[in-house]
Amino acid sequence: MDRSPSKSRAALWMSGWLLLMLFVAIAGRETLRELNVFQVMEIRSVIGFFMLLPILHFNGGLAAMRTARPLTHVTRNLVHYIAQIGWFFALTLIPLSQLVSIEFTMPIWIAIMAAVFLGERVTVWKITAIVLGLIGVIVIVRPTAGAVNLGQLVALGAAFGFGISITMIKSLTRTDSALKIIFWMIVVQSAAGFFPALYFWQWPSAYVWGWLVVIAFCGTFSHFCMARAMLYADATVVVPMDFLRVPLSATIGWLLYAERLDIYTVLGAALILFGNMLNLRSPAPVPVRAAS
Repeated sequence: MDRSPSKSRAALWMSGWLLLMLFVAIAGRETLRELNVFQVMEIRSVIGFFMLLPILHFNGGLAAMRTARPLTHVTRNLVHYIAQIGWFFALTLIPLSQLVSIEFTMPIWIAIMAAVFLGERVTVWKITAIVLGLIGVIVIVRPTAGAVNLGQLVALGAAFGFGISITMIKSLTRTDSALKIIFWMIVVQSAAGFFPALYFWQWPSAYVWGWLVVIAFCGTFSHFCMARAMLYADATVVVPMDFLRVPLSATIGWLLYAERLDIYTVLGAALILFGNMLNLRSPAPVPVRAAS
């Protein structure tokens, strides 16, 4: 497998991540009107596993999914699972604008952890992309001022958990394939969510079953795209591209749900795009001094 650094390849795989995550947002909005989040997450993992089986078959089967780092996989996916639950819990306690703003502190945690634990170099362009992205998100959602409450603290913990999870994905890509990372994600999160889903179980309607299949496909293979992107670029390059999810989600909300798209969204999107363009630029070559 070619693992040579390539920002263009990383950007291409992140485009897949963004597109699939937009479908997850639409499908999630429909399914959560009827089902509990534990049930949605469990059905997603189970259906995702069966979708993954043909790919597993052509890549050596279950035997090829053995890993020398099972503890890292289990830890990564338990952290990610808890962060997901925390995100949905915070959604019931604070306005969505506050939640999204706090969630996108995630690149800050990733930049710090990637530098400390993975030895990634934090350049001026990476810092600029993160700062512009955060400013863009704040401009778009315009969080209301107020005292810190439980929901804000839970949201901050979820963002930190997502940061740990993505940093661990980058570490895992050094030894394990993207397919192996997704396989372990499905197995661990299916086991973690089995009993909560059983407790809250109600049989989905035919309409919701269709959206659950969309969530399973897009939720599973979006993480495959993220893992592949991590093969070709540092986490501090890949993750700021995810800022684009905010203006793209706002556009989808405007087109499908008649949600207002205002000048703040346009301005925020421009800041995010500009930051990503700076982040993707190649460093200038160091001039070679002629021997005297």
